[in-house]
Amino acid sequence: MPAEVEYPVRKRFLVPCLKYGLGLGLLAFVIWRNWAPASGQGLQSVVQRHFVEGEPLHYGPLILASMIYLVGVLLTFVRWYVLVRAQELPFTLGNAMRLGSIGLFLSTFLPGSVGGDIVKAAFIAREQSRRTVAVATVMIDRAVGLCGLCLLVALLGTIFWTGGMLEADAAQTLQSIVVGSVCLCVASATVWILLGFLPEWRAQRFARRLTRIPKVGHSAAEFWRAVWMYRRKETSIIQALLLSLVGHVAFVLTFYFSSLTVFSADQIPSLSTHFLIVPIGMAIQAGFPAPGGVGGGEYAFGALYKLVNYPEANGVLGALVQRVITWVVALGGYTVYLRMRPSLPRATSEEERPALEAVDSCASPA
Repeated sequence: MPAEVEYPVRKRFLVPCLKYGLGLGLLAFVIWRNWAPASGQGLQSVVQRHFVEGEPLHYGPLILASMIYLVGVLLTFVRWYVLVRAQELPFTLGNAMRLGSIGLFLSTFLPGSVGGDIVKAAFIAREQSRRTVAVATVMIDRAVGLCGLCLLVALLGTIFWTGGMLEADAAQTLQSIVVGSVCLCVASATVWILLGFLPEWRAQRFARRLTRIPKVGHSAAEFWRAVWMYRRKETSIIQALLLSLVGHVAFVLTFYFSSLTVFSADQIPSLSTHFLIVPIGMAIQAGFPAPGGVGGGEYAFGALYKLVNYPEANGVLGALVQRVITWVVALGGYTVYLRMRPSLPRATSEEERPALEAVDSCASPA
């Protein structure tokens, strides 16, 4: 085999293995470190209590967490649908649910968190020629989700702070989180407002300059065009942002009730504290380069629990319960995708055909 062919093949195999190894290795380390800590409040004591001594789990919170998580996932699909329709692309809510389901599956079980996004972009692009617009909807959906996380912490954090609802033992830490979130929201809003004063010709010239940046220039220019495109679709952005807020509330509640599955309310932070720390853990987990952020999410949530003066092991176990819920819903989403799968329409160009074949190959059952 020629060297220039062998190297890419080896790289495509090696990189996913490294990502799986990183995630599973970090997860094993986190479990080992929190198995039997000196404080005695570790994972071993929980296993002993529930699986050896026979103390029952709290199935009510577990069922509630699963139902709330499913609602949150469905809201993310609707959010993407709103952003796609804002660009007048041929798309239906059923397609958003179908492609969102396979996107969730790929993002949960395959290395990297963008696999599902690639499928979404390829699906939209295959039905019409506006490929840049199709990719833009996916990129902006990601950006709106992150903005929603920051806005949720800023809004609720301000309410909790002024209402005296912050836990006294961690008040200073929580106040710092609120201040940081408010600053990020103010900075984002300022940039968004200033974009309204930018003329079209100057925006396009800036995009052309971005393309000259080595390696990341094309991606940077596409993201800039996406932001500029949606700056003129304010109503759709507001709708998507509201959906993002409600969806993230669901995800925070999912983590809270996941923790209540194995712990009592006095063993974990208050619900108000969860609304301030869980979004941070979600952002870290989303950016960690392993399937579904495995390992990175558990480490982050454990560290966040410790930051607000609760046992690190409790945060790790809450994250593990939530991950099991995520796996079950993602597998169910794959089943939904297979059952809803329509006949593949013909690609509009030869450029789009490889992307469609890639979607088919990764989504088809063995």
